[in-house]
Amino acid sequence: MTTRDLAGDLRRAVPGLRGALVGAAPLAPFTWFKTGGSAEALFTPADQDDLATVLAAVPREIPVTVIGLGSNLIVRDGGVPGLVVRLGKGFSEIHVDGTHIRAGAAAPDVKVARAAADAEIDGFAFLRGIPGSIGGALPTNAGAHGGDMAAILVEAHGVDRSGGPRTYSRDDMGFSYRHCAVSPDVIFTHVLLQGRHGDAEAIQAEMNKVTAAREASQPIREKTGGSTFANPPGHSAWKLIDQAGCRGLTRGDAQVSPMHTNFLINRGAATSADIEGLGEEVRRRVRETSGIELRWEIRRIGIA
Repeated sequence: MTTRDLAGDLRRAVPGLRGALVGAAPLAPFTWFKTGGSAEALFTPADQDDLATVLAAVPREIPVTVIGLGSNLIVRDGGVPGLVVRLGKGFSEIHVDGTHIRAGAAAPDVKVARAAADAEIDGFAFLRGIPGSIGGALPTNAGAHGGDMAAILVEAHGVDRSGGPRTYSRDDMGFSYRHCAVSPDVIFTHVLLQGRHGDAEAIQAEMNKVTAAREASQPIREKTGGSTFANPPGHSAWKLIDQAGCRGLTRGDAQVSPMHTNFLINRGAATSADIEGLGEEVRRRVRETSGIELRWEIRRIGIA
């Protein structure tokens, strides 16, 4: 990567900066795989105004990348050039008002599901099965167990590449399966969600069901990145991977989970190159055996 002092340049350009800004910051500790290189500069804004001010000061030629809880992310070993934004405590609030929930983009999905259950709001239990944060769930229209973000979103708020505020209704999001149409340059900051009044015992039973299903079928105690590939239309990714003979397949210390073939795991000493390379080998074998092209659901950023 470049030898410029991006963090220093931004501190000088934004003397009123209130968040944390660190140069050459390791990113592996922030990912569930625990692999990958460093950010050229890592910024944790204090709040939306702080984020907007810094984005407005970043020259257009410098890339800006946002990360969340790192649950569905591969940071490549060469690191991430430009500014990496990681939303923290200033974006983790959760407020309940009737059947509405306002949540910051850094709020973990599971905590939003818990807040909804405590308030007897139905429609949020699926979030219990999605590792990650609300901000990460929006671009992928994350879903599980019969629910997805499109079903509960009222509006999403964010900041664009120039620091300008943006607001999107559910229709504006252009949701489809594991996708939304909003520009990836927008950093989501908070959302308004809506469920419906429900029965406390029934909601808790649904939460327990989601938890049990996840623990029984997914390698949640491993260093993993969650679901690796999106399900192709009419197919289950895990079945295609299994039929291609990839269950337990390894590359270096990366492995296709023997428990759930649509999960890759780091057995301890894998590099990001091992994990991504294993994923590409899985895609190749599935393509050869079924003629179907698997699409990565895990986000991959940085320089290989």
